[in-house]
Amino acid sequence: MKLKKVFPIIAMLLIVFLAGCKKDKPGVPPTVTSTVPINNVTGIAVNSNISATFSVAMTTSTINATTFTLKQGSTAVPGAVTYTGTTATFTPAADLAINTSYTATITTGAKNTAGDALASNFTWSFTTVTVCNCPDVTKPTVTLTDPVTAATGVELNKVITFTFSEPMAPSTINATTFTLMQGTTAVPGAVTYTGTTAKFTPTANLAPNLIYTATITTGATDVAGNALAANSVLTFTTGAIADIIKPTSISTDPGATATGVALNKVIAFTFSEPMAPSTISGTTFTLMQGTTPVTGVVTYSGTTATFTPTNPLLAGLPYTATITTGATDVAGNALAAPIVLAFTTDAAPTVTLTDPADLAPAVVLNTAVTATFSVPMDPLTLIATTFTLKQGTTAVAGTVSSNGSTATFTPTANLTASTVYTATITTGAKNVGGTPLAIDKVWTFTTGTSTGTAVGTPDQPTTGVPINAVVGLTFNVPMDSTTTIAGLTLWDGGTQIPGTVTYSGTTATFTPTKPLVAGTTYTLKLTGAKDLNNNTLADMNWTFTTAAAAAAGPGVVDLKTAGEFGILAGVSVNSNGGGASVINNMDVGLYPGAHSSITGFPPAIVVGTGNGIYGADDAGPRLLIAKNDLIAAYDQAAGATSPTPILIPAGLGGRTLGPGIYKSASSMKLQNGTLTLNGGPNDVWIFQIGSALTTVGGGGASNYGDVILTGGAQAKNVFWQVGTSAVIGSGTEFQGTIMALTSITMGTGSTAVGHLLARNGSVVLTSTNLLINSITKP
Repeated sequence: MKLKKVFPIIAMLLIVFLAGCKKDKPGVPPTVTSTVPINNVTGIAVNSNISATFSVAMTTSTINATTFTLKQGSTAVPGAVTYTGTTATFTPAADLAINTSYTATITTGAKNTAGDALASNFTWSFTTVTVCNCPDVTKPTVTLTDPVTAATGVELNKVITFTFSEPMAPSTINATTFTLMQGTTAVPGAVTYTGTTAKFTPTANLAPNLIYTATITTGATDVAGNALAANSVLTFTTGAIADIIKPTSISTDPGATATGVALNKVIAFTFSEPMAPSTISGTTFTLMQGTTPVTGVVTYSGTTATFTPTNPLLAGLPYTATITTGATDVAGNALAAPIVLAFTTDAAPTVTLTDPADLAPAVVLNTAVTATFSVPMDPLTLIATTFTLKQGTTAVAGTVSSNGSTATFTPTANLTASTVYTATITTGAKNVGGTPLAIDKVWTFTTGTSTGTAVGTPDQPTTGVPINAVVGLTFNVPMDSTTTIAGLTLWDGGTQIPGTVTYSGTTATFTPTKPLVAGTTYTLKLTGAKDLNNNTLADMNWTFTTAAAAAAGPGVVDLKTAGEFGILAGVSVNSNGGGASVINNMDVGLYPGAHSSITGFPPAIVVGTGNGIYGADDAGPRLLIAKNDLIAAYDQAAGATSPTPILIPAGLGGRTLGPGIYKSASSMKLQNGTLTLNGGPNDVWIFQIGSALTTVGGGGASNYGDVILTGGAQAKNVFWQVGTSAVIGSGTEFQGTIMALTSITMGTGSTAVGHLLARNGSVVLTSTNLLINSITKP
């Protein structure tokens, strides 16, 4: 017959858990709170270990083969003693004998950590399995009881539990097989079974200072139909009247002092034990807003009471939920004190900004109306019925879109000139938590005339304009880009200057093919341009004069220790695609990221004696200094103002620029031609870019964006300050140091003479076996 352990690991864990982490008190003797096997049990497997759990932590050196013994009659059983947590375990050196009784003993030599010994020796017995010719059957046993047998001072509202060695057939765990008696009197109560544990919950509190007997009979069987080998009997003595554990709340939803609570919140209290459902009602469970009661429905299930408000709660207000002492457990024990939960509901979202602003005049006819909210909104609530635009009482046709905390109404057609419009966002608009606007948001604006005007741009005065300036016109209404581009020209007297015209937003720009001549008067002419309503603007001229001499270039941006790194990033450094990217004569660093976040090295390599790869965990102080130096250099480049920054368009390819500071309020893209930086070895270029920098890779006849240096200019004097992230397109030849606020990506087959320095994000190198990337010290 196969011999199986009948005390599974889960029973041991339950014993340790129930024993808890009680602290010993000096002068109080420790006790044994439970044993495995329990006292007088039969049918124990011969390969079982014997254990005892104490009421407090014990001194490990006092738990040994002298103080913890196992005997068969008067013969000591050899074995090893171990101690973990609050549990001592005796492991026999060999299997025990079949059908044999054994006695385990813990002597008074066992002491707690305060030096207090057991009050007396603790002894328990058990009998091993018998041999039979019947089928291989392992009978279930009781491995744990609560309270333990012979326990005293037991609480009067105690729930009695028996834990089995295996899952039992639930139908056999009932009031017939599980009984509780006080003497010869049966105690009424309810029997339940979950997992491997049976519970007897008395209908009322037990009487004080009396002996009770709980019994599980052999009518209880496991799921295979095997009965207990023998009845399991537990006796204990109750304590005084004061020994009653009153129910309490162990959790609430929402949590105490919670803020931003959803207006449709169901309030819940979970109790430490089952409660009498009839005592959980609208009288004992209330919700108040200040002194005003909130109407709702109270329900109770399991150990949780819920309050469901009849109507949504009000936004941004404090509420108080209370469970009174009228709520009792199933034995009639009331809460020790009322349980009070205070919380505050989610504040109503507001519209913090509109475009056009309220009462704005001269609004362009093709405007899209936008509203910015104080918090992210539910996009399903920002629709054509909650966000409208009207001219008088007539609805304007259009579409509504939203993203995060911004909603946009885009009219289907241009608005009418010189007309008042009213935009409205109703209380049907809700934030992501379901809280609506407190009141409708209404604002008005007036459109401009359909006749356009224009003023010169950039913002420099009409004299002293740099020779490499981009010039143009800004209109007060949206223009037809085709007629505007065709009608904008630049003249030096009677000579037309070659260049490129672009149109974006409401601005047309003219970029000369070559730098203008110093100290020369030029005229920007516009003819035949039309607005989007097909109105032709009157022809106009704008005259300006270039500076007499080239302005002095800016100073060098001081990278300090950040210049020791070819790559310096904040989150990660990744070389992917399988190619062996090369960093020449510079380090690779990551801060605050750890070395493990630098991946793809190898196949990517660092070349140069003394150069290496470092994360915050192996070069923290040095990397922190370099990171701070990068931040200082970034701020220096972003704040450079001398000479006066030259405003440039987003597209910058196909032109030659002298030294200076070049500023783009938004993004910058290098494509459709090489950007040439022409100057001497000490000249400096600083590019201040409001958002992203993108280069469209080289190799095509008209779709490339390389950066090259002429006239002795050096890459160490070229600095790209990027407001968000930078992308160097595949096949790009790049010059200078990129200092990006977020991340930098380098496409396959690209080369850079300079540094890739990302303040907060990642640096990613994409390369293949045929097309590798390289970063070389400038």
